[in-house]
Amino acid sequence: MKEQSKRLGEDKIGSLMWRLSVPAFIGMFVMGMYNIVDTIFVARGVGSLGVAALSIAFPVQMIMMAMAAMFGIGGASIISRALGAGDQERANKVYHQVIWLVVISSLLLALVTFVYLDPLITMFGATPEIHQYAKDFLQILLLGSVFQTFGMAMNNIVRSEGNAKIAMLTMIISAVLNMILNPIFIMGLDWGIRGSAFATLIAQAVGAAWLLIYFLSGKSSLTLRGFRFHIDWKLSGSIVAIGFPSFIMMSAGSIVSIAVNWMLNIHGGTMAIAAYGVANRIASFMIMPINGVTQGMQPIVGFNYGSREYKRVIKAVKLSIIAATAMSIIAFVVVELFPDLLVSVFTEDKALLRDGAHAVQVVLLAAPTIGFQIVCGGLYQALGRARISFVISLMRQIICLVPLLLILPNFWGLDGVWYAFPLADVGAFTVCLIIMLRTWRGLFKNPEMV
Repeated sequence: MKEQSKRLGEDKIGSLMWRLSVPAFIGMFVMGMYNIVDTIFVARGVGSLGVAALSIAFPVQMIMMAMAAMFGIGGASIISRALGAGDQERANKVYHQVIWLVVISSLLLALVTFVYLDPLITMFGATPEIHQYAKDFLQILLLGSVFQTFGMAMNNIVRSEGNAKIAMLTMIISAVLNMILNPIFIMGLDWGIRGSAFATLIAQAVGAAWLLIYFLSGKSSLTLRGFRFHIDWKLSGSIVAIGFPSFIMMSAGSIVSIAVNWMLNIHGGTMAIAAYGVANRIASFMIMPINGVTQGMQPIVGFNYGSREYKRVIKAVKLSIIAATAMSIIAFVVVELFPDLLVSVFTEDKALLRDGAHAVQVVLLAAPTIGFQIVCGGLYQALGRARISFVISLMRQIICLVPLLLILPNFWGLDGVWYAFPLADVGAFTVCLIIMLRTWRGLFKNPEMV
């Protein structure tokens, strides 16, 4: 076992959280910046129709990310606990299974999406004027689906062995390259929205290659030695079961995007869809660093739970909740005080500026509750408690948000779409709090029941 994995069970929790969370935080921050910069160049180089097209394409991107998260987080949870228990052979076996699951599933998804691309774009809520923009973007993006899913899944695997720096550098390399290529392709070469897609594809391919080089270098606790095509269905089932809540959560994000686009199309039209595109990018940027804290927590929780060091697990969770909640409050304050300034970064269009500022302000009204929700879901995944994590992942996106999106616009019109988000956050937070309170003491009294 490499030194970075041993330290998960030996170093002080505070210093471990700092060492693992800060690189993850930086990586997620840079990725958030990439999303912002990407949208800025599309907004200024293509226009509001281009931004609206990104919103239409978002469900497909979410599905790719959902698959990567399912295999990556599911595999990472088992690997962390296997390393904690000293079972190197099982850790390597899980790692090999994740690679095959990622490659096969991403290629199948790309093929099916290509075949049904036109009807899918229409189903996602595209108006006729947006349709071709979304198609141009997705046709190119799908060519690199295997790079995106491989990179995201393997980043989770790298974090599971305690090497947060490599995971951070992967995200930084991809994001910075994307930010450099975007203006060159969109404006310099006048490729429009296709330029944005090409920049994304190349950046993701480079990130995937960087990770592959790391695993081949011998610096990882995991090895490709003995790698061959073999699907262990039982082991794959365990990976999927643990990672499935992440798949549901992100897939639910795709379903929510479709529902939002449809309701916006009905109650606001193309400009409302563009406003959602801007608001969604800002909200994602504000929330993304919180995922860095959770990603730093998960290998610590998994490793120490596997080695039965339960007090270390509890301390890591407490620190994560405090840090994530503090970030959530900061995000809330910034958005509520400076919505116009945030949206003005993307566009000078007065209508988009007005609608986008109002949208992001309302969507993040319950932002202080989001950090706790994210940590709560990440905790139960790290513990391998798939059922509880599954319930948490369904709560905000499906059980709370979708019904609210369908009901509230009938009374409040366009505002009903925006207010569905904070109300769903409050509902999901309440359920997470109840679950945590009911199971928290189990870590002291009967850890196997948590």
